[in-house]
Amino acid sequence: MAYKITSACVSCGACADACPVGAISAGDDQYVIDAGACLDCGSCCDTCPNGAIVPEE
Repeated sequence: MAYKITSACVSCGACADACPVGAISAGDDQYVIDAGACLDCGSCCDTCPNGAIVPEE
């Protein structure tokens, strides 16, 4: 199960730095996760200071 970044994202970039495979990049309004590249490791979720990253259902 991949993760998704919610509207609580403030584009701090902490999640992109934490991703071991580089699946997170800056989008137009907030960071986005490439679900196909995501390893489901949860590093981004644990790193986000706003709790803006949640498991995708």
